Amino acid sequence: MTESEIRKLLEAVRRGKLKPLAAVERLRRLPFEDLGYAKIDHHRSLRQGYAEVIYAPGKRPEQVAQIVRRMNRNQHNILITRADRKLYQRVKRVARRARFHELSGVISIKKSSKILGKGLILVISAGTSDIPVAEEALVTGEMLGNRVEAIYDVGVAGLHRLMRHQRKLAEARVIICVAGMEGALPSVVGGLVPVPVIAVPTSVGYGTSFSGLTALLGMLNSCASNVAVVNIDNGFGAGCLASVINRL
Repeated sequence: MTESEIRKLLEAVRRGKLKPLAAVERLRRLPFEDLGYAKIDHHRSLRQGYAEVIYAPGKRPEQVAQIVRRMNRNQHNILITRADRKLYQRVKRVARRARFHELSGVISIKKSSKILGKGLILVISAGTSDIPVAEEALVTGEMLGNRVEAIYDVGVAGLHRLMRHQRKLAEARVIICVAGMEGALPSVVGGLVPVPVIAVPTSVGYGTSFSGLTALLGMLNSCASNVAVVNIDNGFGAGCLASVINRL
Protein backbone atom coordinates (compact mmCIF):
# COMPACT_ATOMS: atom_id res chain seq x y z
CA MET A 1 0.00 0.00 0.00
CA THR A 2 1.40 3.38 -1.01
CA GLU A 3 1.29 6.62 0.99
CA SER A 4 -1.28 7.97 -1.47
CA GLU A 5 -3.53 4.95 -0.92
CA ILE A 6 -3.37 5.34 2.87
CA ARG A 7 -4.22 9.04 2.60
CA LYS A 8 -7.26 8.22 0.46
CA LEU A 9 -8.31 5.54 2.93
CA LEU A 10 -8.11 7.91 5.90
CA GLU A 11 -9.93 10.62 3.96
CA ALA A 12 -12.74 8.16 3.15
CA VAL A 13 -13.10 7.40 6.86
CA ARG A 14 -13.11 11.12 7.72
CA ARG A 15 -15.88 11.81 5.21
CA GLY A 16 -17.93 8.86 6.38
CA LYS A 17 -17.65 7.01 3.07
CA LEU A 18 -15.86 4.11 4.72
CA LYS A 19 -16.59 2.59 8.11
CA PRO A 20 -13.65 2.44 10.56
CA LEU A 21 -13.93 -1.34 10.84
CA ALA A 22 -13.68 -1.68 7.07
CA ALA A 23 -10.60 0.54 7.09
CA VAL A 24 -9.04 -1.56 9.86
CA GLU A 25 -9.68 -4.70 7.80
CA ARG A 26 -7.86 -3.20 4.81
CA LEU A 27 -4.94 -2.16 7.03
CA ARG A 28 -4.81 -5.47 8.85
CA ARG A 29 -2.24 -6.98 6.48
CA LEU A 30 0.16 -4.11 7.16
CA PRO A 31 3.07 -3.89 7.74
CA PHE A 32 3.53 -7.42 6.39
CA GLU A 33 1.43 -10.40 5.38
CA ASP A 34 2.54 -13.83 6.58
CA LEU A 35 2.02 -16.61 4.02
CA GLY A 36 4.08 -19.10 6.00
CA TYR A 37 6.77 -19.52 3.34
CA ALA A 38 6.99 -15.75 2.76
CA LYS A 39 6.29 -12.55 4.67
CA ILE A 40 5.22 -9.92 2.13
CA ASP A 41 6.54 -6.50 3.13
CA HIS A 42 3.61 -4.24 2.19
CA HIS A 43 5.20 -1.31 4.06
CA ARG A 44 8.39 -1.23 1.99
CA SER A 45 7.01 1.36 -0.43
CA LEU A 46 6.31 3.64 2.55
CA ARG A 47 9.81 3.20 4.00
CA GLN A 48 11.90 3.10 0.85
CA GLY A 49 9.78 4.54 -1.93
CA TYR A 50 9.37 1.31 -3.90
CA ALA A 51 7.67 -2.01 -3.27
CA GLU A 52 9.31 -5.30 -2.36
CA VAL A 53 10.76 -7.10 -5.38
CA ILE A 54 10.35 -10.87 -5.87
CA TYR A 55 13.54 -12.87 -6.46
CA ALA A 56 12.37 -15.94 -8.35
CA PRO A 57 15.18 -18.54 -7.93
CA GLY A 58 14.50 -20.99 -5.11
CA LYS A 59 10.76 -20.34 -5.10
CA ARG A 60 8.19 -22.72 -6.57
CA PRO A 61 6.01 -21.23 -9.35
CA GLU A 62 2.89 -21.54 -7.20
CA GLN A 63 4.62 -19.65 -4.38
CA VAL A 64 5.57 -16.78 -6.71
CA ALA A 65 2.04 -16.72 -8.14
CA GLN A 66 0.52 -16.51 -4.66
CA ILE A 67 2.87 -13.68 -3.65
CA VAL A 68 1.94 -11.80 -6.83
CA ARG A 69 -1.76 -12.35 -6.17
CA ARG A 70 -1.47 -10.75 -2.73
CA MET A 71 0.79 -7.89 -3.89
CA ASN A 72 -1.49 -7.23 -6.85
CA ARG A 73 -4.13 -5.81 -4.49
CA ASN A 74 -1.99 -2.70 -4.11
CA GLN A 75 -1.37 -0.05 -6.73
CA HIS A 76 2.42 -0.16 -6.95
CA ASN A 77 4.41 -1.77 -9.76
CA ILE A 78 5.54 -5.37 -9.24
CA LEU A 79 8.91 -6.73 -10.32
CA ILE A 80 10.07 -10.36 -10.44
CA THR A 81 13.75 -10.95 -11.21
CA ARG A 82 15.64 -13.97 -12.59
CA ALA A 83 12.48 -15.57 -13.95
CA ASP A 84 11.82 -17.67 -17.06
CA ARG A 85 8.99 -17.99 -19.56
CA LYS A 86 7.45 -20.95 -17.70
CA LEU A 87 7.11 -18.86 -14.54
CA TYR A 88 5.79 -15.96 -16.60
CA GLN A 89 2.96 -18.15 -17.94
CA ARG A 90 2.02 -19.03 -14.34
CA VAL A 91 2.15 -15.38 -13.19
CA LYS A 92 0.09 -14.28 -16.21
CA ARG A 93 -2.85 -16.31 -14.87
CA VAL A 94 -3.07 -14.14 -11.73
CA ALA A 95 -1.88 -10.82 -13.21
CA ARG A 96 -3.01 -10.02 -16.75
CA ARG A 97 -0.71 -6.99 -16.98
CA ALA A 98 2.37 -9.15 -16.52
CA ARG A 99 5.05 -8.74 -19.18
CA PHE A 100 8.12 -10.93 -19.69
CA HIS A 101 11.38 -9.22 -20.63
CA GLU A 102 13.19 -12.00 -22.50
CA LEU A 103 16.72 -10.60 -22.39
CA SER A 104 16.84 -9.88 -18.65
CA GLY A 105 14.53 -12.62 -17.39
CA VAL A 106 12.44 -10.00 -15.57
CA ILE A 107 8.66 -10.12 -15.20
CA SER A 108 7.06 -6.71 -14.73
CA ILE A 109 3.53 -5.79 -13.75
CA LYS A 110 3.13 -2.08 -14.39
CA LYS A 111 0.28 -0.20 -12.72
CA SER A 112 1.78 3.27 -12.68
CA SER A 113 3.86 5.14 -15.26
CA LYS A 114 4.41 8.11 -12.98
CA ILE A 115 7.94 9.54 -13.21
CA LEU A 116 9.41 10.09 -9.74
CA GLY A 117 13.07 10.55 -10.65
CA LYS A 118 14.41 14.03 -11.33
CA GLY A 119 16.55 13.23 -14.34
CA LEU A 120 17.80 10.64 -16.78
CA ILE A 121 19.31 7.31 -15.76
CA LEU A 122 21.61 6.18 -18.56
CA VAL A 123 22.51 2.49 -18.84
CA ILE A 124 25.68 1.66 -20.76
CA SER A 125 27.00 -1.79 -21.67
CA ALA A 126 30.55 -2.53 -22.76
CA GLY A 127 29.59 -5.43 -25.02
CA THR A 128 26.54 -7.12 -26.49
CA SER A 129 27.08 -10.04 -24.11
CA ASP A 130 26.57 -7.65 -21.17
CA ILE A 131 23.11 -6.59 -22.38
CA PRO A 132 21.07 -9.10 -20.26
CA VAL A 133 22.45 -7.56 -17.04
CA ALA A 134 22.09 -4.05 -18.46
CA GLU A 135 18.46 -4.80 -19.35
CA GLU A 136 17.78 -5.91 -15.77
CA ALA A 137 19.05 -2.53 -14.59
CA LEU A 138 17.04 -0.70 -17.25
CA VAL A 139 13.72 -2.43 -16.50
CA THR A 140 14.28 -1.99 -12.75
CA GLY A 141 14.91 1.73 -13.18
CA GLU A 142 11.80 2.15 -15.32
CA MET A 143 9.56 0.21 -12.93
CA LEU A 144 10.77 2.34 -10.01
CA GLY A 145 9.56 5.48 -11.78
CA ASN A 146 12.49 6.85 -13.76
CA ARG A 147 13.25 7.96 -17.27
CA VAL A 148 15.82 5.45 -18.49
CA GLU A 149 17.75 5.18 -21.76
CA ALA A 150 20.43 2.76 -22.92
CA ILE A 151 23.60 2.77 -25.02
CA TYR A 152 24.91 -0.71 -25.80
CA ASP A 153 28.18 -2.14 -27.11
CA VAL A 154 30.48 0.85 -26.54
CA GLY A 155 33.36 -0.85 -24.69
CA VAL A 156 37.02 0.12 -24.60
CA ALA A 157 37.94 -2.17 -27.52
CA GLY A 158 36.40 0.52 -29.73
CA LEU A 159 36.28 3.66 -27.59
CA HIS A 160 35.23 5.88 -30.50
CA ARG A 161 31.79 4.25 -30.24
CA LEU A 162 31.35 5.76 -26.77
CA MET A 163 32.67 9.21 -27.67
CA ARG A 164 29.94 9.82 -30.22
CA HIS A 165 27.45 9.77 -27.30
CA GLN A 166 29.03 12.58 -25.26
CA ARG A 167 25.89 14.70 -25.42
CA LYS A 168 23.81 11.89 -23.91
CA LEU A 169 26.47 11.28 -21.25
CA ALA A 170 26.27 14.95 -20.28
CA GLU A 171 22.47 14.75 -20.01
CA ALA A 172 22.43 11.86 -17.53
CA ARG A 173 21.93 12.41 -13.79
CA VAL A 174 23.09 8.89 -12.94
CA ILE A 175 24.94 6.39 -15.13
CA ILE A 176 24.91 2.60 -14.80
CA CYS A 177 27.94 1.08 -16.52
CA VAL A 178 27.87 -2.67 -17.18
CA ALA A 179 31.02 -4.53 -18.24
CA GLY A 180 32.66 -7.93 -18.11
CA MET A 181 36.13 -9.05 -19.24
CA GLU A 182 38.61 -6.69 -17.49
CA GLY A 183 35.86 -4.23 -16.45
CA ALA A 184 37.62 -1.08 -17.68
CA LEU A 185 34.66 0.88 -19.06
CA PRO A 186 33.36 2.44 -15.78
CA SER A 187 36.72 4.13 -15.16
CA VAL A 188 36.61 5.67 -18.64
CA VAL A 189 33.02 6.84 -18.23
CA GLY A 190 33.74 8.14 -14.72
CA GLY A 191 36.49 10.34 -16.11
CA LEU A 192 34.10 11.93 -18.61
CA VAL A 193 31.13 12.89 -16.41
CA PRO A 194 30.41 14.83 -13.18
CA VAL A 195 27.70 12.43 -11.92
CA PRO A 196 27.64 9.11 -10.02
CA VAL A 197 28.65 6.08 -12.09
CA ILE A 198 27.36 2.75 -10.79
CA ALA A 199 29.62 -0.01 -12.08
CA VAL A 200 28.19 -3.50 -12.62
CA PRO A 201 30.69 -6.30 -13.27
CA THR A 202 29.34 -9.19 -15.31
CA SER A 203 30.39 -12.83 -15.47
CA VAL A 204 31.20 -12.42 -19.17
CA GLY A 205 34.76 -13.31 -20.16
CA TYR A 206 37.37 -16.00 -20.75
CA GLY A 207 39.11 -18.15 -18.13
CA THR A 208 40.98 -15.60 -16.03
CA SER A 209 37.95 -13.34 -15.81
CA PHE A 210 36.96 -15.86 -13.09
CA SER A 211 33.22 -15.47 -13.79
CA GLY A 212 33.29 -11.72 -13.18
CA LEU A 213 35.77 -11.55 -10.31
CA THR A 214 38.41 -9.83 -12.45
CA ALA A 215 35.92 -7.18 -13.58
CA LEU A 216 34.73 -6.71 -9.99
CA LEU A 217 38.25 -6.15 -8.66
CA GLY A 218 39.08 -3.85 -11.55
CA MET A 219 36.03 -1.69 -10.83
CA LEU A 220 36.74 -1.63 -7.09
CA ASN A 221 40.22 -0.34 -7.91
CA SER A 222 38.98 2.34 -10.31
CA CYS A 223 40.96 5.58 -10.20
CA ALA A 224 37.77 7.51 -11.09
CA SER A 225 36.49 8.75 -7.73
CA ASN A 226 32.83 8.98 -8.80
CA VAL A 227 32.54 5.23 -9.44
CA ALA A 228 30.70 2.91 -7.01
CA VAL A 229 30.38 -0.84 -7.53
CA VAL A 230 27.62 -3.41 -7.01
CA ASN A 231 27.96 -7.19 -7.08
CA ILE A 232 28.59 -9.39 -10.13
CA ASP A 233 25.62 -9.51 -12.54
CA ASN A 234 23.53 -7.39 -10.12
CA GLY A 235 21.67 -5.22 -12.62
CA PHE A 236 18.71 -5.07 -10.24
CA GLY A 237 20.81 -3.61 -7.42
CA ALA A 238 22.28 -1.02 -9.78
CA GLY A 239 18.80 -0.02 -10.96
CA CYS A 240 17.58 0.40 -7.38
CA LEU A 241 20.60 2.46 -6.31
CA ALA A 242 20.36 4.66 -9.40
CA SER A 243 16.67 5.25 -8.67
CA VAL A 244 17.40 6.31 -5.07
CA ILE A 245 20.07 8.75 -6.28
CA ASN A 246 17.78 10.08 -8.99
CA ARG A 247 15.09 10.96 -6.44
CA LEU A 248 17.38 12.94 -4.14
